[in-house]
Amino acid sequence: MVLPDRPNQRWSLDFVSDTLTCSRRFRILCVVDDYTRECLALVADTSLSGARVA
Repeated sequence: MVLPDRPNQRWSLDFVSDTLTCSRRFRILCVVDDYTRECLALVADTSLSGARVA
């Protein structure tokens, strides 16, 4: 994989999940710029559909 050499050339997406005290799961979609390591977006919800992620 070629390393990015400028901002906004490549982004990474990842999911983080956890559980509330009431046993309900929630997920966070993290979008990170691979060059600057800046977090571009955090989307938290108990249900993230594929259409919403796209």
